Amino acid sequence: MRFLFIVQGEGRGHLTQALALEEMLTRNGHEIVEVLVGRNSTRRLPGFFNRNIQAPVKRFISPYHPYMDDEERENTKLGIFTGISLMPEYYRSMRYIYQRIKASKADAVINFYELLTGLTYAFFRPSIPYVCVGHQYLFLHSEFQSPQTNNFQQYILKLYTRLSSIRAIKRLALSFEDMPSDEGENIDVIPPLLRSEVTSMISEEGEYIQGYLLLNRFASQVEAFHNRHPEVPLHFFWDNINADDVTQVDQKLNYHQIDDLKFLDLMAKCKGFATTAGFESICEAMYLGKPVQMIPAHVEQQFNAYDASRSGAGIVSDKFDMEQLLEYAKTYKVNQEFYYWVRSSERYILQEMEKLINRNAMSEVEQMSDCIPA
Repeated sequence: MRFLFIVQGEGRGHLTQALALEEMLTRNGHEIVEVLVGRNSTRRLPGFFNRNIQAPVKRFISPYHPYMDDEERENTKLGIFTGISLMPEYYRSMRYIYQRIKASKADAVINFYELLTGLTYAFFRPSIPYVCVGHQYLFLHSEFQSPQTNNFQQYILKLYTRLSSIRAIKRLALSFEDMPSDEGENIDVIPPLLRSEVTSMISEEGEYIQGYLLLNRFASQVEAFHNRHPEVPLHFFWDNINADDVTQVDQKLNYHQIDDLKFLDLMAKCKGFATTAGFESICEAMYLGKPVQMIPAHVEQQFNAYDASRSGAGIVSDKFDMEQLLEYAKTYKVNQEFYYWVRSSERYILQEMEKLINRNAMSEVEQMSDCIPA
């Protein structure tokens, strides 16, 4: 089959999932004809994605992430007016997505949680079927246990998730553990999509703590810990467009721009991992047997952290105080079931693609039968 990918370009999670799925599909004889990536003015496309994706990449303007941190709440009105002012641009993006879907001659579209994909299918109604991939679709599952968070923010999160999957023929929910399908919500549960660079790594235990900051403002918390414990080595990754590839505060604290190979190499040898609770990096740490401290930056990450903690990934905190992580690491036990669950991901993906192939074949037969005179 020929696939077109549409990817939400914020953070690194959906991008690495797209890389992993491209690798799996091409290894099994399928073709990725094009990758469309949503972007906004506050995020740049990480270099690791451009270096590793094999299919041609095109960009389009996409809405900001809908969840706000404390600083952003102070600018809510400005954000609303900005969003309204960009509505014509988003409409042009939807038209562009529709045109690329038609021109690609793909057999199916795979959407990695990009809102405008669902809206394109709602307003322009492309004939090519599409499926959605993401951990967020698990939040709609009837058996998913939600954390105790702000009800309005939960509503916005689930609404965004539904809008991103309007008219999708299937929602493929990435999960820390196996769960039954939810036919009412059109959800099949599949393992996380980790790249071969992760699954081929050998884990070791080092002396430093690795971290990932979704928001640069968390650096002040990291530095407060560093001032209390200057003896603990720290390697933190961020997306600070004004910083160098490596910002060395001193011999023990370094900030790195996002680089997939460096990120994974350091993770394989770290003592523990502190993160703003993105799904993908938690999965990578779990697979490599690393204890995780999760500091959610918004409601979606609160869901991620709650779900991950129930699966034995680690602890949930309200700030980057790595004393808690160092203490937790002393008693941490690796989740072996998660390891084998991840190793089965290719089998699950190929089963889902087989369903797509069968669906397309049946659709072609029906079209042919419609053309035969009675």
